[in-house]
Amino acid sequence: MDPMSDPQLEAIRQARMQQLQAGGGGGGGGGGGMSGGGGAGGTQEDEAEKQREMEQKRQDMLARCMQPAARERLHRVALVKPEKARGVEQMILMMASKGQLMEQVSEERLIQLLESISQREGSASVTITRKRVNVMDDDW
Repeated sequence: MDPMSDPQLEAIRQARMQQLQAGGGGGGGGGGGMSGGGGAGGTQEDEAEKQREMEQKRQDMLARCMQPAARERLHRVALVKPEKARGVEQMILMMASKGQLMEQVSEERLIQLLESISQREGSASVTITRKRVNVMDDDW
């Protein structure tokens, strides 16, 4: 699997090339001396591009680790409870990085992971202890 032949990587390169051509074209050397603000804008664009690439890598990794039915269910969960879905994604990626996944995550396994996260959230409870008033007061 040659990294240069990856179609998704090629699509990212094409999009980046189009973005660079639309943003400044061939006059890249002359655009740098205009103002300091242009450089800061480029940094923000670079940061946004890095975030998109990281998210794309994350999605690719999840696609490799999960069966299509499980990915679809996780997507539906993310529509309702994005924080819970993100937690399950983190859990799956951690298990994959530690080598704990022997096969792709099935829909049944995803349900088990969702239930385990729900139990963790449900176990945190608040107990309210009210102050008791002493009825027998000697000051009366």
